[in-house]
Amino acid sequence: MNKLRKKKKKDFGSDFIAIKIGNERRKTFRTLGGNNKSRILEVAEVNVTDPKTGNTKRSKILTVKDNPANPNFVRMNIITMGATVETELGLVKITSKPGQHGVMNGVLIK
Repeated sequence: MNKLRKKKKKDFGSDFIAIKIGNERRKTFRTLGGNNKSRILEVAEVNVTDPKTGNTKRSKILTVKDNPANPNFVRMNIITMGATVETELGLVKITSKPGQHGVMNGVLIK
């Protein structure tokens, strides 16, 4: 069968960027329509929201405890959405997409 059309720029995806623990580094890139997205390359702190009180504080990330995306990400300290990290305030589940949103938000578990 013949192709209906060639690949367009909007059809291409992007490679996975592993977000590690370290000094904060970001990368901004242009998206379709001239908008900008920000990606985190390395991060040291996370915005932690306490669901009981509703307060949000910044806390230092110590290590990655669990990552349902890939068990090997735990030993490599790679953070993705849904990962559980240990902070100074306690265990925090990451609720934002750091590779697309450019921010690191999480909810306090314990």
